[in-house]
Amino acid sequence: MSNAMYNKIWHQTQEALNSLLDKESETMTESQRNQGFIFQMLATFYIKYVQIFRNLENVYDQIVHPQKRLLIRKILDGVMGRILELKNEMVELELTEFHYFDDILQDLKLAPQQLDIPIPKYFLKEKLEVIKGREKILAQILADTGLDMAEKKYSVKSIPLEEAVKLIQIAERARQGRLRAMFMKQIFLQEYRAKQAKFLSEKVADLEAAALQIQKVWRGFHQHKKTEKLRQEEMIFLGMNPPPLFNEVSATIIQAEKVTSLRNEVQMKHEEKYREALVTIKDDLKLIEGPDIKENLQDQIRHWFIECRNLTGTFPDYPHVEEGGSAIIFSNKTPQQVTEDILASQEEEEKNKKNKKKAKKPKKPKEDKEKKSTREKSKEEDEGWKMSPSVFLPTMEEGNNIYKDMWRNRDESWNFPQDHDPELIKQEKRKELESEIRIQVDELMRQELKNLKLAVNREKEQPVKAGKKKGGKEKGKTGKKRKKDTDLTADRTIESLYKELVEEGLLIRALNVNLSDYIGEYSYLGTTLRRVSIEPMPSLLDVRQLIALYGILPLGSATVHENAPLVKSLLLAGPSGVGKKMLVHAICTETGANLFDLSAANIAGKYPGKDGLQMMLHMVSKVARQLQPSVVWIGDTEKTFYKKVPSAERMMEPKRLKKQLPKLLRLLKPDDRILIVGTTQRPFDAELQSFCKVYQKIILVPRPDYASRFVLWKQIIQRNGGIITNALNISCLAKVTDGFTQGHIVQVVKGVLTDRRIHRQNYKPLVAAEFVAALTRMSPVYQEEEESFKDWYAKTPMGKKRALALTGGTTEKGKGEKKE
Repeated sequence: MSNAMYNKIWHQTQEALNSLLDKESETMTESQRNQGFIFQMLATFYIKYVQIFRNLENVYDQIVHPQKRLLIRKILDGVMGRILELKNEMVELELTEFHYFDDILQDLKLAPQQLDIPIPKYFLKEKLEVIKGREKILAQILADTGLDMAEKKYSVKSIPLEEAVKLIQIAERARQGRLRAMFMKQIFLQEYRAKQAKFLSEKVADLEAAALQIQKVWRGFHQHKKTEKLRQEEMIFLGMNPPPLFNEVSATIIQAEKVTSLRNEVQMKHEEKYREALVTIKDDLKLIEGPDIKENLQDQIRHWFIECRNLTGTFPDYPHVEEGGSAIIFSNKTPQQVTEDILASQEEEEKNKKNKKKAKKPKKPKEDKEKKSTREKSKEEDEGWKMSPSVFLPTMEEGNNIYKDMWRNRDESWNFPQDHDPELIKQEKRKELESEIRIQVDELMRQELKNLKLAVNREKEQPVKAGKKKGGKEKGKTGKKRKKDTDLTADRTIESLYKELVEEGLLIRALNVNLSDYIGEYSYLGTTLRRVSIEPMPSLLDVRQLIALYGILPLGSATVHENAPLVKSLLLAGPSGVGKKMLVHAICTETGANLFDLSAANIAGKYPGKDGLQMMLHMVSKVARQLQPSVVWIGDTEKTFYKKVPSAERMMEPKRLKKQLPKLLRLLKPDDRILIVGTTQRPFDAELQSFCKVYQKIILVPRPDYASRFVLWKQIIQRNGGIITNALNISCLAKVTDGFTQGHIVQVVKGVLTDRRIHRQNYKPLVAAEFVAALTRMSPVYQEEEESFKDWYAKTPMGKKRALALTGGTTEKGKGEKKE
């Protein structure tokens, strides 16, 4: 697509955002009581913001104009933050992490795939060099210590000499047996051909019968092929089968990828030119317009001195540097407005003096009763639900207003290559230059005012007060500094700490896995089931969406992390093989985050004692902060919160981190892009109260349903080199494998699709029976195990609230909690 096309998409998206902001400003003041209506409203806003987010992310990635990109980035971060705020509102309203929008999507004529949360490409693009440098350092440390080789080496067991000789003898005898069998087969075939030749020579050949036989076979074969071709064409026409070249990458896609890479190069060049222009244009303005600006400011301030003197009889007090200097008085004001402000301030002072005298009279007790009644009425009115105030709406409105003023109707016919606009830079830099010159002018005019006061009024300033204020502030600051925690590794560099953590195995290399590799399908009956009071199990793509919202978006954007509802910790609970570890690695891959492994098994025997544990956590938190974003992963986290430690694991001290984790969470601030992620397949073994205190968000990762299994089988077979034909019944495989997880499916496919089997596919297509045979040796996740996860989740704080809300007797309590 061309630049003009992306500009058009941006303008359309901005119009959609403008109308959505208008609707939001209307609903902010309204109070509602109907919970169903409130959810419909929030869900509609959420879906529309997701569509805007998808468009803006695409535009920001591809548009090359540097000044437009700055504005789009500001709005993009605002939209991301608003999506998280609306998600938080829906969670508090419905008391569940999973929401279903089937009916709303149908009304808006959108497909479920359009609800996918895109991961902005700038998360990795803008710090690509940093990530590559860090990966090189990590690879070097692993290579030096030999840890990298230890991972790659296969375990080779030594066997006695006698057994080795026996194995060689068996292999040699088998080889000789195969050769003898082939030799005997050749002899048999020679004898058979001789017999056949003798038999045919004796029989009189009938040429006509032979020709008829050949015709019959050929015509049958030809008609069979023709019928098969017609059937395939019919299935393609009906949409039951894909077209022949459906899975192949077309030439247009390859060309589009080339254009995208070229566009990225143009982006980089334009960014560099823009940065250079910021410096050069400012320097030019300083030389040409600087003296005039200085003179105008001095004249303006002198005029203010004289006006104040004429109106009040005294010279004014000059504003302090901390207050902003003369900028407070003259910020976008005409001389007439300045004089009006002086007169208004005088009138206010007189009124305040009169009001102080009246305020001394005591109030009657009747007024108190009236106040109480009005308060009660106001409380009754406030019982209705209201939208929580948003941090990101002002940012989006500001960005939208800049777009309207600057870009909506701007003529860019002269700027075909979409390079920076020098006039816009001049406007920005004039303001910067004026503020810099104003500081110098303020110093000169303060001295001038002092001289005027001495000459005309003979008044002396008292600089002692200013000194006292400064001294007071400094004392306060020194007091705060003492409260800060002592740095246990003040004498060490971040590089040395990083190296030590890698050598100890606490900082590990994240696997290169994208979130899109977590395959699954949507739940299409979620809303229908909830209407019948049946709580559906979440689908795999619902889980993927939560990981994007709670994990990837806040870690990727500092603005979103600082202002959006803060999620410090996340728990992924589910049976073995459902992809919990893969999701942890995906968070790191998508955001370029460091991965720290504080699993009970990994920290066993490392940094012993209380002091050692404190040092370990200090090092982890310090490196994680300095090299943020970071993910602290605690695998098998139920071991850290065991109700009773098994005797076999007592030596490992699995509960070392139990008391330290809440402290670590308290130290995390909105500025720290650090996420603690726990994974568990046996959450019922943990002490529930302390477990739920540490993990702010708990996500149940279910076993795949039929739709997800169908997609999984198809995708995994194709990714491992398999060819799907009509002989392979994927639907049958998906039905038979109910209860089996993604891990089971991957294991089976890799076991069946060996190199030899992949090469033989053209002669012998894959069939379902091959995969079913391998599945019989595995144990699935039974319904009882899934129910035990559901029962455990029902005991968590969110699960309890949800259960109480469904009974309908405790909705008022939920409202009270929200307000608190």
